[in-house]
Amino acid sequence: MMQNRIQRAIKMTLMILLTGALAGFIVMQLWNWLMPAVTGWHAISFWQALGLLVLSKILFGGFRGGWGHGRHWRHGMRERWEQMTPEQREHFRLRCSRFGARMQPGAEPTQPKPEQL
Repeated sequence: MMQNRIQRAIKMTLMILLTGALAGFIVMQLWNWLMPAVTGWHAISFWQALGLLVLSKILFGGFRGGWGHGRHWRHGMRERWEQMTPEQREHFRLRCSRFGARMQPGAEPTQPKPEQL
């Protein structure tokens, strides 16, 4: 049992390292192919590409723990939607339509009542 966990940990570590190396190589190749020709900037090394990848992940993506992240949000939103009254649902649709969200097919946006704002 313990040996199985160690083997699994070693495999996961190798997969993470290989994925990081591949991603760094891809970023380096894309940067060196596009940026010098488009902007005149210098080519970068593998380590610079890896650093750029980590920096962009921190700034734009965060470290949320993998692929299943969005499912929890959708599940919670579905439960919340089911607990809403029809008036609350309509109010929610109106608020979302202000930001360009899609509405139900055939639904017309209406002006919110002053007490709803």
